[in-house]
Amino acid sequence: MRSIQQRLGIGLASILLLVGLLLLQGSLWLLDDGLRRYHAGLLEEEAQGLLAALVRGPAGLQLDETRLAPAFQRAYSGRYFRIDFPEGRWRSRSLWDSDLPQPATAGLQADLQAGVIDQQLLVFRGDYQRFAQRLSITVASDYTPVLDQFARIRWLTALLGGGALLLTLLLQWLSVRRALRPLEQVRTQIAELQAGRLTQLDEQVPGELSPLVGQLNHLLRHTAQTLQRSRHGLGNLGHALKTPLAVLFSLLEREELRAEPALRRALREPLQQIEQRLARELGRARLAGEALPGAHFDCSSELPALCRTLALVHPHVDIHWQAPAGLSIPRDREDLLELLGNLLDNACKWADSQVLCSAGRGAEGYWLAVEDDGPGIAPERRREVIARGQRLDEQVAGHGLGLAIVRDIAEACGGTLELEDSPALGGLCARVLLPAAPASR
Repeated sequence: MRSIQQRLGIGLASILLLVGLLLLQGSLWLLDDGLRRYHAGLLEEEAQGLLAALVRGPAGLQLDETRLAPAFQRAYSGRYFRIDFPEGRWRSRSLWDSDLPQPATAGLQADLQAGVIDQQLLVFRGDYQRFAQRLSITVASDYTPVLDQFARIRWLTALLGGGALLLTLLLQWLSVRRALRPLEQVRTQIAELQAGRLTQLDEQVPGELSPLVGQLNHLLRHTAQTLQRSRHGLGNLGHALKTPLAVLFSLLEREELRAEPALRRALREPLQQIEQRLARELGRARLAGEALPGAHFDCSSELPALCRTLALVHPHVDIHWQAPAGLSIPRDREDLLELLGNLLDNACKWADSQVLCSAGRGAEGYWLAVEDDGPGIAPERRREVIARGQRLDEQVAGHGLGLAIVRDIAEACGGTLELEDSPALGGLCARVLLPAAPASR
């Protein structure tokens, strides 16, 4: 779609061009009409002068050539006449061997008539009576010079009008660009918000944009506060529910219940399901996704700290990380920390000695990968593990609920979780693919 500046430029150019053409054509029409009226008066005076040059002679009505204008004597001069009377007709010597047709009606003729040597003639006919004789006098003037001047005016006006139009468009472009500069700044700041480099918009804007920017900043603050309260509330709820569950698990270990293994199994299994379902649903509910436009995950600062923390929990594993310098993923920091934390925790529990955490950006978006040198997961079981959050080995707490939580976080961010063989370490590689643009929510 065209930008506002382009639409304004095209609209202004179209309006100026249309108005310019109408003004030019209207001005030329008015000028032509005025010139024709002026020439009509001159032609009528010439017709009356020819009428006065008619005298009575010995042979009857005669034309006194001494009273004629010199232009009527010069061949093809552009000034012509014709006098029609009952005994015959006279015509000017300027016609030479050509003729001047007699108009059908008296007065100035509306249309130009073709003359000699491509002349366009403005013709006037007057009907008079002289010495008791009725006669008709037709006079014509070459209108070609006037038409040539009109053509020159059109070309000159077109050139000057084109230059004026370009100058107007340039000034309009500069004016609109200056007027829309605050909008461009707001657009840039919104892009910065999405990339995570800003947390709110600059409120130093023109008065027309001030209400919009103020409402956006208010919405951002309200969203951040709501999200923070929700996270605290969910955390408190999780702690409040986990404590009674821990008490129930401890009751199952009492002496009086050890004598009832069937009862213990019957109670332990639903309690474990409740615990897993609770952890999963709390993790799903707290996903922020892109609720905070200013949130982002800086790989260079977050990955080292996360790897050091997991190394303290799993001292038998060497955890390494790699990511391009300055890589920042436009997703919520807490979500990606939980995602990578679950992946690293699972990898450390199953790894023999090595875990690699890496991140990067590809043609279609961002990717995060956690690899280990453990036994891995058979290809036919990978989809089942992700879908159900089950553990393949009940003796090791890994590759279970954590992968399901990772999948939920990845889907909330618009991405996917894939399990594959690790090309570097030989174990399992859990890869999360995130699109470049955050998912709309």
